[in-house]
Amino acid sequence: MARNHLFDGLLADKLSSPAARKALFATLPDDGRRYTYGDVEDVSGRFANVLVELGVEPGDRVAVQVPKSIEAIMLYLAVVRAGAVFLPLNTGYTPAEIEYFLGNATPRIFVCDPRKRADYEALTASLGIGLETMGVWQNHDTSAGSLNDAGLAAPTGFNSVARSANDLAAILYTSGTTGRSKGAMLSHANLLSNAETLVDVWRFTADDVLLHALPIFHTHGLFVATNVTLCAGASLIFLPGFSTEAVIANIPDATSMMGVPTFYTRLLDDAGFTGDLVRHMRLFISGSAPLLAETHVQFEERTGHRILERYGMTETNMNTSNPYEGERRAGTVGFPLPGVDLRIVDAESGKALPQGEIGIIEVKGPNVFSGYWEMPEKTKEEFRDDGFFITGDVGVIDADGYVQIVGRSKDLIISGGYNIYPKELELLLDEEDGVLESAVIGVPHADFGEGVVAVLVPKAGATLDEAVILERIKPKIARFKQPKRVVIIKDLPRNTMGKVQKNVLRDAFKSLLQE
Repeated sequence: MARNHLFDGLLADKLSSPAARKALFATLPDDGRRYTYGDVEDVSGRFANVLVELGVEPGDRVAVQVPKSIEAIMLYLAVVRAGAVFLPLNTGYTPAEIEYFLGNATPRIFVCDPRKRADYEALTASLGIGLETMGVWQNHDTSAGSLNDAGLAAPTGFNSVARSANDLAAILYTSGTTGRSKGAMLSHANLLSNAETLVDVWRFTADDVLLHALPIFHTHGLFVATNVTLCAGASLIFLPGFSTEAVIANIPDATSMMGVPTFYTRLLDDAGFTGDLVRHMRLFISGSAPLLAETHVQFEERTGHRILERYGMTETNMNTSNPYEGERRAGTVGFPLPGVDLRIVDAESGKALPQGEIGIIEVKGPNVFSGYWEMPEKTKEEFRDDGFFITGDVGVIDADGYVQIVGRSKDLIISGGYNIYPKELELLLDEEDGVLESAVIGVPHADFGEGVVAVLVPKAGATLDEAVILERIKPKIARFKQPKRVVIIKDLPRNTMGKVQKNVLRDAFKSLLQE
């Protein structure tokens, strides 16, 4: 029988017998539905039949911008089964932004929220792209979208299209903070190999119940959380999004949770989140943005659990992880995953640096993407001749082998000819009394080219003074690294995955040192 590398790799043994098909895949607390592994095959089969009927052929792209729903997960699997390429898009993107993605990826079909259909009819018609809708199921009497309706009427049986390890399974666009977003091409092997590795490294089994509150247009919620669950034969508690109330209500039935740092800080702000509530939990995982050391400490003090932090990116899925057994070291992202080679190199020469020196992180392994869609020159720029991918992240490997992310290469500040790594200053500033968190940026300076500006967020009830902060850190850091100004704001700007948007800060304060 023809083999679909990713779908069969994730699910073949879970569909091998009537008993296996009855195992629970997901519960939906909001509407009370339950999905078995047999339902996963049947519903994804329905959607795969619909896609083929709509003209989707192997290799075609299917772009999707829809609200989070279990049907959207089934659509992802249906696209894979049809031999096509899944292209999830951030639900926050505007029609003007979507126009770029559709023009660049030229999908066969674009699936949008039913409430936004009118926004896209003219655009998709002009590009020759089919337009379908998918919303959130409410009841049997209300349509959730054209694709949902067609799926209900379609047969469940579908012979998955044969796909090899190197065939494309998905395209994920980067966040695009430094120019146009780039479509990272991820193969069946990229996704399956990473899921299999994470199941082993994080000790997931069929007994696990993962609390899923992440968005599914991003690698974290879609490929890490969902693929790991499928691969392990585990189950999900599938929430439409994050809220402290929903997490607290459902966590007694879970064994594990994946989240971004914001999830954990918000839980810590709620008195209902107690050690007794989560005593039964096996694992809390954090990623997509750095977790403050203070959050590590507070979480462990409150719950007795040490959050496991890991490091990944759109182009590679997961690269490193703190250990399941052993020290989960705050401020680090642990060790390279099995099969992943990681090195620190000099930004200028590309030569590997000794352990303990700061440089650019490069990775190579079965998880690393093949390149950027329709951008061969950009792809060539981002890969070394020996196959290592230049991540653009700045890091260091400490004496014990733990990887620490220092920042992004684009965030490097060059002031008066000296290189300044923002993370070093941020760690120092975060230790100051009254500082909740910080972001250090470089802005134009007439004499030095760039000058250092520290942007601080105070703790609740605290008052910060620029002159006092500058005086306190003066003896702790070399003069050329010291901020020329300190700015205090209420919150740092973040994207949907919780990453601080330093480009927004640089734009907001670009004239600060010129006034």
